[in-house]
Amino acid sequence: MNGPPLVEAREVSCTFTVSGGFMKRKRTLQAVNRVSLRIERGEVMALVGESGCGKTTLAKMMMGLIAPSEGSIEIDGRPLSSLDRMEVARSVQPIFQDPYSSLNPRRSIGSIVTQPLRVQRDPDPGTWKRRAQEMMELVGLPRRLFNQYPGQLSGGQRQRVAIARALVNRPRMVICDEPTSALDVSVQSQILNLMQDLRAELGLTYLLISHNLAAVEHMASRVAVMYLGRIVEEADTASLFDSPRHPYSQALLESVLTPDPTLGIPDTHLGVSYPDPLDVPPGCSFHPRCAKAMPDCAQRMPRRTELPDGAGVACHLHAGTHAARSAPPEGNRTARAQDG
Repeated sequence: MNGPPLVEAREVSCTFTVSGGFMKRKRTLQAVNRVSLRIERGEVMALVGESGCGKTTLAKMMMGLIAPSEGSIEIDGRPLSSLDRMEVARSVQPIFQDPYSSLNPRRSIGSIVTQPLRVQRDPDPGTWKRRAQEMMELVGLPRRLFNQYPGQLSGGQRQRVAIARALVNRPRMVICDEPTSALDVSVQSQILNLMQDLRAELGLTYLLISHNLAAVEHMASRVAVMYLGRIVEEADTASLFDSPRHPYSQALLESVLTPDPTLGIPDTHLGVSYPDPLDVPPGCSFHPRCAKAMPDCAQRMPRRTELPDGAGVACHLHAGTHAARSAPPEGNRTARAQDG
């Protein structure tokens, strides 16, 4: 593509110090470990992985809410660290997971939607109400709700308010952190379709963080899979869902429930507990749970291998000349078609 990507993270890491409790030493938690990610203008980049893998921490770094411990982030070719906070806010806005807690119940809908214009010092206060009402209509909210309060709205309407608030100042990128997980299933598809329509109409770029693989397959143009702070696979959506290369990506896709009662609960062979980010194993961090682990996996951390179709995978199974397409997990397509 012409020009720099809209957002680019280069070898970023984020480390926290965690208290070990009374009379115990502090421990180091590496939430994000040397992650590189490019988000091009107009695309939907999805970030998937288990809870605690670092997805939200990476998103917060892209919004300037957390400074990277190492590495750098650029917005439109400019270092994030050199930008004023208001410049970042005008370029990147979030849509949070829970519309019940992300909206102030004491403020009217009009006050909530116009708040970014006030905070970001929009120079034309006389247009704020009109622009807020126009954005409300664009997201499917009637103007008569302008003076009502969040407690008077349904969950789907509240999330539309959150979307209107994020978009009222026309940012270039929106970070969507599980934007439908708190909503009824009947409302989720409406919100996802609305986001797709808004992306086309306003020329938006999305970073979509989600556990809902059906939503990811529906919306995303590219997918990055995270595990314990690292991106283990990145590919265009069709390639990743049809032929996942990394064993962890395969396990995620195999974990999708199917309504067919004869198939039972899918066995991903990942065990019943999440990995401990305070006790990351040596070598490939996934090797203790990997059914395809080799002796080398416990000794060396795999480097990212660039594949001919533009995908990248960090796995010893695909290193060097041994890179090959993996067969899609059996039953994936049927399971995903019924998910959500």
